[in-house]
Amino acid sequence: MRTLHTAPLLRRERDGEPVPEHGVLVSGDRVEAVGPLAELTEAHAQVRVRRWPGTLGPGLLHDGPLPAAPTPRERVHALLRGGVTAVLADHLADPALRGAVDRSDLLVLVGPVPPTLDAGGRADLSVHDIDGTCLATVVAGRIVHRRA
Repeated sequence: MRTLHTAPLLRRERDGEPVPEHGVLVSGDRVEAVGPLAELTEAHAQVRVRRWPGTLGPGLLHDGPLPAAPTPRERVHALLRGGVTAVLADHLADPALRGAVDRSDLLVLVGPVPPTLDAGGRADLSVHDIDGTCLATVVAGRIVHRRA
């Protein structure tokens, strides 16, 4: 199902300048379009719209050891709660941890790549409040974390 994600501010790159009134159109696990909200809603009037508070941007890359937790699943969930959508393969030597990461659809990278929101790219998004709290995480087009 196609979904238009929008928030008061959008960043195409994690450290990029935020722009108001923009959105990300997601189809399956891919970004179909990124642009002004008015243009996207006019061109795609029938899509589901998810309006988030805060700033919408690319998911985060976690480039260190995964947080400590009792189980591999909980270690992965701690990342998702923080807006992480990608991890480095170097930190996944434990097969149980690697399995939990694979089941979550987190992107596993061999080296650090700055995440961006671009048409055709994988739909990995995160929404953060002004204080940095992650409000929502979308991995490969699926909402995997939403703050209550």
